[in-house]
Amino acid sequence: MQTYTPAYHVLGDEVAIFDTTKGTIVVRLDGEGAPIHVANFCELAQSGFYDDLKFHRYVPGFVIQGGCPNTRSMTPQQVAAGGAGPDGMPGTGGPGYCIKQEFTTNPRNSHEDAALAMARSQMPDSAGSQFYFCLGAQHELDSGYTVFGQTIEGKDVIGSLRQGDGIKSIRIEHRAPSVQ
Repeated sequence: MQTYTPAYHVLGDEVAIFDTTKGTIVVRLDGEGAPIHVANFCELAQSGFYDDLKFHRYVPGFVIQGGCPNTRSMTPQQVAAGGAGPDGMPGTGGPGYCIKQEFTTNPRNSHEDAALAMARSQMPDSAGSQFYFCLGAQHELDSGYTVFGQTIEGKDVIGSLRQGDGIKSIRIEHRAPSVQ
């Protein structure tokens, strides 16, 4: 599959607002550490790619994963049951391209609790649209998967998500980082 270079110009102040069936999650995206992943995610979100998808993988104490287009035409119950839908098996779909890994170049590639990272297959440069939130720190993933954001609001929502729960939409906003 071809490697895609996003056209989106990362400004460095992007936040992603996930409107889910369980509530809202706000993630500060790391455009400096993972510019390709942030640009790709912003392009997909702005195009409506993630609208009406479901979270298709839940592993307690590990991750909740979404972003597979194969879940769009499935009901929450079908996704939760774990079978194939009309577009294929949940967890096997993507945007039709892959992006280059950044876990070896991102100085902040740390799978902290509620970190947002990109899923991939066995090939390092195989990420596309599927993402996951960490359910607790998962530092064993630091050397193999790219972290491209950290949740700043809605950790309780992430903790309540399960397989079959929906992504209504993801929108990108520009917000200056808060001073701590």
